[in-house]
Amino acid sequence: MRFRCSRFSLFLASLFLLGSLTPRQAAANDLPETLRPYFSPPTEYRDQLGSFRSPLKFLDGSTVKNEDDWTRRRKEILDQWTGLMGQWPPLITEPKVETLDSVTLEGGLVRQHVRFLWTPKEMTNGYLFIPANTTAPRPAVLTVFYDPETAAGMNDKQNRDFAIQLARRGFITLSIGTTEASERKEYSLYWPSIENAEVQPLSMLGYAAANAWYVLASRPEVDSTRIGVMGHSFGGKWAMFASCLFDRFACAVWSDPGIVFDVRPSVNYWEPWYLGYYPKPWRQRGVPTAENPAHGLYPKLLAEGRDLHELHALMAPRPFLVSGGSEDTAARWPALNHAIAVTRVLGYENRVAMQNRPDHSPTPESNEIAYQFLEHFLQPAK
Repeated sequence: MRFRCSRFSLFLASLFLLGSLTPRQAAANDLPETLRPYFSPPTEYRDQLGSFRSPLKFLDGSTVKNEDDWTRRRKEILDQWTGLMGQWPPLITEPKVETLDSVTLEGGLVRQHVRFLWTPKEMTNGYLFIPANTTAPRPAVLTVFYDPETAAGMNDKQNRDFAIQLARRGFITLSIGTTEASERKEYSLYWPSIENAEVQPLSMLGYAAANAWYVLASRPEVDSTRIGVMGHSFGGKWAMFASCLFDRFACAVWSDPGIVFDVRPSVNYWEPWYLGYYPKPWRQRGVPTAENPAHGLYPKLLAEGRDLHELHALMAPRPFLVSGGSEDTAARWPALNHAIAVTRVLGYENRVAMQNRPDHSPTPESNEIAYQFLEHFLQPAK
């Protein structure tokens, strides 16, 4: 992607050199025209906050007014959600990665089949892509889904081959997935066991992604300050929880996960593999009813008036894009406006974006915007 060298760009560059702007502030203030429309709500949703409880309010009712306040409030939110969802095991900060095979693809792109621990006692396989002629440290993107092959472009699931497409644009990428669990229709990760999970499975997926961050960060080719995460649907939920709960992801793309709680078949946070864990036998899959109610943490979250906008706020001031489809329409902007409010307290603009398409599945057009978003904020070398 090429950037125009405007007078405004030169002005921003001079401020950065003088220490007035960080690189990410400069990037946010100098959005390319192709991205700019997605950082503003439609008129009917501008400044609308819905019925969501403000993340800028402390538990004692006082209001966040500055960065120091937000540091304390952010910890308050994270501690609450961690207390509800369960404490992660220690992160695997010094990963041992085994390369099972390596293939050179067209254009010199290298695909490595790798294996590593993503929980303290469970290995996973994934695909690492390294662009040709990689020398200086580059940004990287972690992609997450039901299996690692989809984002690696190794099956026929159209417009979901994020890892290989981003690698062709200059990113180092790592594709991971829950292959074995998905084949068993358990989908997620259960710690320490599926019989007695102490952490909500969706949070454990975030933990596994954090460990994959360390896999990428340990690579000499990777700039650890420029690692993003992206996923669609199930992977969108995974990417959202990973980036919100682990603040070392520099930015994120969430493709139509359902960014707030909703009673829709695909916005199914009540399922036992997300936020409604309880020991088997599990309820019949589907929307909760009186005859088939939700169990576990999910009903408690609803009873306490909690919603996922509180997690969105944990991203601030890191940028994120909601690549919305049928589950995340423009009507989700009131939730996102709370994240915008947090970023403004921190002195930032243009950190929260949403693009919308009619259907759930990604399209070439929605993917192009997602890739441009990652290019803009992570800036891969060409």
